[in-house]
Amino acid sequence: MPDFADTRVSLAGTGTVRGIALTAVSGGACLVKVGGITVTARVATTLTIAAGNILLLSRVASTYYVTNIVPPAPAATPATPPPADSVPVDTGDAPPAPKPTVRTGTLTCVPTATACYRDGSWRSDGDPTNSFDLYQGRYGGSSYGRNTGAAFYGSKPHTLAGASCTRITVKLKRLSAGDFAGRSPTLRLISQTSRPGGAPTLNETVSGPSLGIGDTSTFTLPTSWGQALIDGTRGGIGITISSDTPYIHLAGRGSWSAAFTIAISWRRSS
Repeated sequence: MPDFADTRVSLAGTGTVRGIALTAVSGGACLVKVGGITVTARVATTLTIAAGNILLLSRVASTYYVTNIVPPAPAATPATPPPADSVPVDTGDAPPAPKPTVRTGTLTCVPTATACYRDGSWRSDGDPTNSFDLYQGRYGGSSYGRNTGAAFYGSKPHTLAGASCTRITVKLKRLSAGDFAGRSPTLRLISQTSRPGGAPTLNETVSGPSLGIGDTSTFTLPTSWGQALIDGTRGGIGITISSDTPYIHLAGRGSWSAAFTIAISWRRSS
């Protein structure tokens, strides 16, 4: 077995020191002044040393090795970087605002009450007062006055406050009364959201669909009517005319569950 004892290098006295080059490199070494003593230090072939350079040296036993050249101090203090949360420099126009979110939907409102007003009071001679059918005009030869039918929607349409109405429809069904020819009810917007003690307050008007006895219709109303119901300036829909004819009988909620149900299509941006 070979004896390696003579190949081991003792690391006693190993350390890193600083010195000043007294000469350039010659024959892979240069003279360096270390702690007031001039020594010969070995230099890696990749280093170019000039007299006066400050050097870093490693000492292994009694031999010095130049490991690097210490660069001179900077001529000027480096600029302090801006804080991480500083406002960025304005480089042009501001980015456009994000596009608004648009939501759409349809709200269905069943009337909270359907009723008929005649001769200064709300009729209760058939169905209960708040489930009564809707009539317009006067039955031929009757001593009673003219009828005004009404459907009220409470506060539900107003839950869409701030939205825009894009479409509104109402479901109508004609029941037996008057002649059998197709007749069009005169539809009115009503101010009140529930049945008042006296006559309902009638406003805007539009002619409804032509209906024969037993006919039903999903009739499209002006979008302004839906907006008025959303905004709360109107609260119901009625039928009435200023003359006796045509005498028309439309189903209320006691006769037909879908009677005067409205569907409000809406749009909202946020």
